[in-house]
Amino acid sequence: MKIIIPFLLSLCMAIANAAEASKDQNHQVSSLKVTTLSTMLASRGIGEWGYAALIEVDGRKILFDTGNRPQTVLQNAGELGIDLSDVEDVILSHNHGDHTGGLESLRKSLREKNAKALTQVHVGNGIFEQRARRENQMLAMKNRLEKDKVVFNEYTNVQEIFPGVWLTGNVPRVHPERNWGGNGRIITPKGEIEDNIPEDMSLVINTKQGLVLISGCGHAGIINTMEHAVNKIPSDKVFTAIGGFHLVSADDKHLEWTANKLKSFGLKNLMGAHCTGINSLYTLRRLLNSDRRSVVVGTVGDKFSLENGVEAGFIAR
Repeated sequence: MKIIIPFLLSLCMAIANAAEASKDQNHQVSSLKVTTLSTMLASRGIGEWGYAALIEVDGRKILFDTGNRPQTVLQNAGELGIDLSDVEDVILSHNHGDHTGGLESLRKSLREKNAKALTQVHVGNGIFEQRARRENQMLAMKNRLEKDKVVFNEYTNVQEIFPGVWLTGNVPRVHPERNWGGNGRIITPKGEIEDNIPEDMSLVINTKQGLVLISGCGHAGIINTMEHAVNKIPSDKVFTAIGGFHLVSADDKHLEWTANKLKSFGLKNLMGAHCTGINSLYTLRRLLNSDRRSVVVGTVGDKFSLENGVEAGFIAR
């Protein structure tokens, strides 16, 4: 009896902990707003070849990517009346300069108001790999920023970083979407290998309506990323996708395949910015049997919220 009672107590505690963990994993956020701060077209502010978006979720602010030029995100945020000084977390989708170029200047500007601004940087495993024939600027940037009390958090697997807010980590390339240039190489101890942007990472937010996906370039492929998300996060529906999806060079056959897959996820809203491609976006709109209210070309100042859905600027309509 003396042995059984402690065992039963331990078993009950284990069941309770498992139930609590399961409950946390199923958390659905109650408020979400996404505002585009960097992309090519601009209803307000300035456009550039790059991407950045401010994510406001359940009272927390997260910066997703930092644009290309040093001042673009800061200037656009100012014109939109957005204060970034209370943003402590920034996600870098991958190593390319059009997504990381604004980080250091933003940190320098914002720390004057808040010493903790942009001090938690979330990146995918592989972002610091040495590239052949070009310098990986992320290595030097990391060294400089760490001296400024910035912490880099590296992810390989799916991870819930806040309740209902997930990072995909490295995305398996199940389907041959091949959304990268093809000429890059990574230096390894065994020799050079193809640089398929292994660190490519997206943000996924769990809501009552389904998952919301935010992507920088989608080098892992929009379909690979969505399948990975629904396999790992408690939802079988991705109802909104926002950001760059590197479909600018996709042919009609690939776009048709992509559209059919998107339908299977229950996609309703698509804000295709940056490298998605304007013609590709319009083709997807037609193939999805959607309209100019729900499937739009992303521009600076565009918004998405759970309450109002897509709020596109006049250029994107």
